[in-house]
Amino acid sequence: MKSLLHSRNIFLSLLAVVLYAHSSCWACTLTSKNAAQAEEKDWWQTAQFYQIYPRSFQDSDGDGIGDLKGITSRLEYLKDIGVTAAWLSPIFKSPMVDFGYDIADFYEIQSEYGTMDDFRELIAKANALGIKIILDFVPNHSSDECEWFQKSLRRERGYEDYYVWHYGKLDADGKRIPPSNWLQAFRGSAWEWREERQQYYLHQFAVQQVDLNYRNPAVVEQMKRILRYWLDQGVAGFRVDAVPVLFEVETDENGQYPDLEVSGTTDDKDDRTYLKNNLVENRPETIDMVYQWRQVMDDYQRIHGGDTRVLLIETYAPPAYTMQMYGNRSVEGAHLPFNFNLITVLKQGVSATTVQEAVDEWMKNMPAKRTANWVIGNHDQRRAASRYGVQRTDAMNMLVLTLPGASVTYQGEELGMIDGEISWEDTVDPAACNSNKDIYENFTRDPSRTPFQWTAGTNAGFSTASKTWLPLAPQYQTLNVDVENSSARSHLKIYKSLVELRKSSKTLQNGSYKYKALAEDLFVLKRFLNGDDTIIYVANFGDKTVTVDLQSEFDATLPSTMTLKISSLDSTKTLGSDINPKSITLAAGEALILSSRTK
Repeated sequence: MKSLLHSRNIFLSLLAVVLYAHSSCWACTLTSKNAAQAEEKDWWQTAQFYQIYPRSFQDSDGDGIGDLKGITSRLEYLKDIGVTAAWLSPIFKSPMVDFGYDIADFYEIQSEYGTMDDFRELIAKANALGIKIILDFVPNHSSDECEWFQKSLRRERGYEDYYVWHYGKLDADGKRIPPSNWLQAFRGSAWEWREERQQYYLHQFAVQQVDLNYRNPAVVEQMKRILRYWLDQGVAGFRVDAVPVLFEVETDENGQYPDLEVSGTTDDKDDRTYLKNNLVENRPETIDMVYQWRQVMDDYQRIHGGDTRVLLIETYAPPAYTMQMYGNRSVEGAHLPFNFNLITVLKQGVSATTVQEAVDEWMKNMPAKRTANWVIGNHDQRRAASRYGVQRTDAMNMLVLTLPGASVTYQGEELGMIDGEISWEDTVDPAACNSNKDIYENFTRDPSRTPFQWTAGTNAGFSTASKTWLPLAPQYQTLNVDVENSSARSHLKIYKSLVELRKSSKTLQNGSYKYKALAEDLFVLKRFLNGDDTIIYVANFGDKTVTVDLQSEFDATLPSTMTLKISSLDSTKTLGSDINPKSITLAAGEALILSSRTK
């Protein structure tokens, strides 16, 4: 049975690669007529998704930790900034070794976050405000405190193979050692010995995060049961965590796991990137599992009615693999495999050419009739303003809100929040704690998880506690909701203007697109739709002032005059003024949104 399933998955994966191996030019080939006649899009296709890290959003009870009641109290803010759906990082019962990504009970709420009644109140108020709630689903592993693991440890009937267990192997001296050289994401071996069972278990993340065995049908069905349970509670879908590591290679004919080859990218033998990891990531079986989860979502909607329940997939993977997540001609997959190109590609440097490379890599590989999405930050990355440069804050928010498809905002990006400064003593992230004082800053994710900044007052309005779970980030007295809402111009007001334009503009919802990097510094995007406004986004990602002729260097059909709709914070241009596309001067970091009626 295993071999048949494996063969079927490989066939489906290879077929998908062939079907998806098409490309498109940098200018969209859709005609305006085709775009005008495009079918009305489903809610998620033009949605503004907003990620909430519950521990850091709003504390309601003064313990220094964010919670569900806190989120509920701030839903009007999400409504005000135009959020379509809020995705909550894990809120389930957990020892909090990895702050919720180590789940002890997939059916219960973590007590410090609240109760099931609190969650139902959150859902009810969100529904009343027209905001959808999406949960973080963590299927790859459970906490070692999970009842399933404790039963598996004791080899209780039905749970013997719930996790990935192995006896290991003997070295030349007859000493028992781990089954393979595989490494975990948080440094060191991915195998842990348990005396009770006299076996090793696999953990691709922290030692307390035990990998579930997806070759066991009982595990597959259990996870589908979890999806249905939370759909019954009224959630609008799921963001699925760490999908690429769901399956690993099977043992060979001798029952052994193969070692991974050395990658050559680092000399740090405890770092996961020291090995190639091709045998433990991006396996073909994982694609089929995503298709099965999509079937759960579609079946639920067919039975219960209502809006589409969405499936969003976390996948840091090569395009040929990621695009299979969408599905194929006969099977539907994820509605949106998350697009991290604006994070991963831009690690080589922020410029117009790297932005074009990031956009190209998605748009040229995306299957036909699928929906793109754009992400610039999350709880695992340093904050966008710190990575791209504070002067490019608005340019990046403009980009994700004008490109075709859905956008994803991590809490605080609308404010231009910057990284927190976390000392070794205040560090709590296991990715950093598993290192040492000298190198922890290379691994820590704490700087992007600092409390949300509501006011300039005590604890930035996040909590009344004497100490918050992480220290506040710098500049909270100026980069906060109250100050930015009351300012004549701010990152927040620019962000709200972008969302309003996106929701009111048929061009941004349904229009065709054309984009190009002009030399190293300037990136320009055109959105156009027959009978509606043409929208131009132009940004200077360089460090010097530049002047450009968009008619000669980008699009000769642009009119001689366009209207300035939105500009970045430091721009000195007057909103509503006429702009001549033949001669636009942009300061370093400056970005503009221009509009004109098509003829």
